[in-house]
Amino acid sequence: MADLYDALAAPARRTILDALCARDGQTLFELCVRLTTHHDLTLTRQAVSQHLQVLEAAGLLTTHRQGRVKLHYVDPTPLDALVTRWRRPASTPPEDPT
Repeated sequence: MADLYDALAAPARRTILDALCARDGQTLFELCVRLTTHHDLTLTRQAVSQHLQVLEAAGLLTTHRQGRVKLHYVDPTPLDALVTRWRRPASTPPEDPT
């Protein structure tokens, strides 16, 4: 879970996730172009690649090779676990702190 928080802590990585949510299944080159044109975020190809590795290690991305290119897909499964961790049913009263 700590990797997930670390991955989401960087604004650039959150922007990369936004770009992938807008259009899933992008190559590294497509992501670099989209980050520059749509999000005004200019990062080197190597920097984007390193951010993608962190996101993949946290389980927020999956990749799929298609010939010579590697496509990146958002995987929200760790975010679902994060949300349900502190969420309780609406009918459950809060615990008494005493």
